[in-house]
Amino acid sequence: MNDQDFFDLLRKDRAARRKAAWDSFPAFFGIYFGHYIKYKIAPFHDEIFRILQDPEVSLFALIAFRDSGKSTIVSLAYVLWAIMCRPQTKFVVLASMTQEQVRGLLKHIRTELESNELLCNDLGPFHEEENEWRQTSLVLESYGARIMAVSVDQSVRGLRHREHRPGLIVCDDLEDLQSTTTREGREKTARWFSGELLPMGDINTRTIVIGNLLHDDALLRRMKRSIESKTLRGVYREYPLLDADGNCLWPGKFKTPESIERERQRIGNEEAWQREFLLRLLPDIDQVVMREWVKYYDVIPQDIERHYCFTAIAIDPAVSQKSTADYTAIVCARVYYIDGHYRVYILPHPVNARLSPFEVVEKAKYLSDTLHDGKTVRVYVEDVAAQHVFVELCKLQQMHTEGIQIGSQDKRARLSVAACAMQAGRVFFPVHGAELLIEQLVGFPRERFDDLADAFSLLVNKVTLKKHARFGMAMIYRDGSVTGFGSLANCSCEPDDDY
Repeated sequence: MNDQDFFDLLRKDRAARRKAAWDSFPAFFGIYFGHYIKYKIAPFHDEIFRILQDPEVSLFALIAFRDSGKSTIVSLAYVLWAIMCRPQTKFVVLASMTQEQVRGLLKHIRTELESNELLCNDLGPFHEEENEWRQTSLVLESYGARIMAVSVDQSVRGLRHREHRPGLIVCDDLEDLQSTTTREGREKTARWFSGELLPMGDINTRTIVIGNLLHDDALLRRMKRSIESKTLRGVYREYPLLDADGNCLWPGKFKTPESIERERQRIGNEEAWQREFLLRLLPDIDQVVMREWVKYYDVIPQDIERHYCFTAIAIDPAVSQKSTADYTAIVCARVYYIDGHYRVYILPHPVNARLSPFEVVEKAKYLSDTLHDGKTVRVYVEDVAAQHVFVELCKLQQMHTEGIQIGSQDKRARLSVAACAMQAGRVFFPVHGAELLIEQLVGFPRERFDDLADAFSLLVNKVTLKKHARFGMAMIYRDGSVTGFGSLANCSCEPDDDY
């Protein structure tokens, strides 16, 4: 029996429809939500159906191109199947970024319960007393079930329906472009998701998170990295409109390359087209560091230890400790000289905190003593105005300290030079422990804080320009300053004694 004959039979036989829907979510969708199917279902839809129906998948994170049908499949049809059919879920929580969005999701469900005649005749009735059909909650009394809608930042601790904790949590668009612009905004959503939403469930709760590609550090991409590193158990899928070979994932809707081009022209915004349809993030026009320039190391290779020169500590001290002030940033690295170039291995867990002057020097001294391994540990301190005191305090603690005068070069100019070393593959970051530093580098200048990026550029520029200065080479600006360091007199023009 082909699909058409199967559905013809189901249309005539109520008992057969109910049985097929009970056992199969794809059948449930085809029977009761066929009015949403305007084009032939694609293979990626079939895969989504299979994953949603698999009870072994407790966490499913999904990014798909705009208008792919993901919200209709997950936030509408699957929610109702989970309640009315085999899963027999008693408490569903729908989450979105704003109350307006989440009420919209609930309204779509309510519309189907009120107007979908086949659904009502086979699995209803769904009539409820008026006070139960609220904007943020639906009670399906005949199933003993409730659907509750919540928004980001809403306190959801301890929510229950009768004796039931949430058996299904569906998150649809927890973030938008504005909320993901800064790390502060991304962290806020991530904290709410992991600290408030996930703990609502129990060991049998299923969580499904769907959305669009907004930022490489947004919640769904964070989940991807956690799932791939096996620190989070779940399934992650991305479905761009065109795969890596240029093949269309939904040929039933976009039958020719011309139809795809018409859609691209309809959108009329190349950045939006690349991001929302092709799932590619284009760099901002003012972005300095590209993520693909970030090179990682798990452990520093033993075969380069004979090329080890020294350990560098770069400090960008913050004088104020007000809650709105910048942070003190301290970045450490091991420096090697190989084949005529310096290689910089950034050490994990850079310091990024509001510290008093005493605490800054104390932390620098601790790091200097800890990282000392027979060769000089060099401490570089940004030496601008009131920050000069930190240079003198570090010297008093017998640290090999050099104040770095940045001259007239702004943050962007200094980071641009450091980015050249990254692009050339001469700077390496630990696999774990430098996430915040990397986000500040890649997110500059949009991130609210850039203290670690400042300390990083201070360190990398001082080390990598050391080679050029030895051979009488430097980047000299019109005002006579050398990139990142003021004048030529401030550069170390002679080889150091210990390397």
